[in-house]
Amino acid sequence: MTAHLPARSRLVHDSLRSAGITGDIVVLPDAASTAALAAAALGIEVGAIANSLVFWSDGAPLLVMTSGAHRVDTTALAERLGRDSIRRATPEQVREATGQAIGGVAPAGHPEPLVTIIDEDLAAFDEIWAAGGTPHTVFPLTFDELVSLTGGTVAKVD
Repeated sequence: MTAHLPARSRLVHDSLRSAGITGDIVVLPDAASTAALAAAALGIEVGAIANSLVFWSDGAPLLVMTSGAHRVDTTALAERLGRDSIRRATPEQVREATGQAIGGVAPAGHPEPLVTIIDEDLAAFDEIWAAGGTPHTVFPLTFDELVSLTGGTVAKVD
């Protein structure tokens, strides 16, 4: 059933099923490594894309699931979370923390669970889409499923 999926996406698929999430991973013909590209490929508004952004904060990775319509204000978010700083992770740090490449980071399927912050504005959408482990894969889920899947904390991120 998942044989057509890349190996990284199969790990994400297994994580989704373990969490009771039934949305299927879709393989896109072209890479959708940005929220705008993913939204265009799916025919949805960019705000319904749950961007997976990996940051480095206080010596550890921090996954921020943000609406594709937002930019993360790292200074304000660090202040809200009581952290010293939040800065963009390097491609190597992203790969080490998630096992996935920038542009395709899923909210699950990582070697170890990541501390996750979820943009409160994603709750406005009945269905959101997230990367499925590669820049060519995406999957649908609800806001509540995203929170449950990641064990994330809902917060304002912009």
